[in-house]
Amino acid sequence: MARYIVRRLLWMIPVLFFISLVTFVLLHSVPGGPFDREKRLPAEIVENLNKYYGLDKPLPQQYLDYIGRIITRGDFGPSYASRSRGVNDIFRDHLPVSAQLGVLALLMAVGLGVPLGVLAALKQNTIWDYLGMGIAVFGVSVPNIVLAPLLIVIFALTLKWLPVAGWGTPDKLVMPVIALGMHESAIIARLTRASMLQVIREDYIRTARAKGLSERVVVVRHALKNAFIPVATVLGPMFALLVTGTFVVERIFAIPGLGKYFITSISNRDYPVVMGTILLYAVFLVLANLAVDITYAFLDPRIRYQ
Repeated sequence: MARYIVRRLLWMIPVLFFISLVTFVLLHSVPGGPFDREKRLPAEIVENLNKYYGLDKPLPQQYLDYIGRIITRGDFGPSYASRSRGVNDIFRDHLPVSAQLGVLALLMAVGLGVPLGVLAALKQNTIWDYLGMGIAVFGVSVPNIVLAPLLIVIFALTLKWLPVAGWGTPDKLVMPVIALGMHESAIIARLTRASMLQVIREDYIRTARAKGLSERVVVVRHALKNAFIPVATVLGPMFALLVTGTFVVERIFAIPGLGKYFITSISNRDYPVVMGTILLYAVFLVLANLAVDITYAFLDPRIRYQ
């Protein structure tokens, strides 16, 4: 297992290099530059800005300088739009907010989706099955750009139970977490139900029941453990997506997360912010998938890594 983890971590290095190279080439292939404005700046100012940020160098040299700065100093460079802050400052101030929101949304998705899926599978074609899958269909069908304003209208403006927007107190977390985690919980519920329906018809489940084990032990220890493998597979990419910022929910609820900076940096041609955010997402994705692969060995004893 240790050799497998080390090998996967070493493979992460060329993967990140490849992602950074593709992102760099695509960004610089887009027409326009970071200092293009509706009202054009004087050519002398643009030339000085390009020289200051090293944009007058050949593209291969710019890429090598960028990668070298990350490797040697862990510096993702300056932000062209926020002159007073660098990319590291943006990550330090706003990534923890997005990560907190994403982790809470993921916990809600698993905590709601797995029980709904298990209940729907065990009570197939009953009112519980229809109710659980009805909630799942609602979660999949209604995007968070619709669900978030709906929650505001109901719980903030009509019932006045929760604040409209903001960040920093527990009551301000409720609606953003629901808006962000509802869609993911629906995906997990449907996947759990389909996997459970397949597992509970296996021979070893019938054998466990024939041995006189209680239904709770059969479901939790035998059925759910194997049925959770497909769910664990989607949790890796889901985790990486949620913790690195979601623009829509953060914008609607005025949450000072990372999503806003990523979207605006694309339109502003703020290359260091785009590059840094994509590399950050890639690191989270690779590590999350590694954690999922390790989890497989605990869920299914037949899986072994050499």
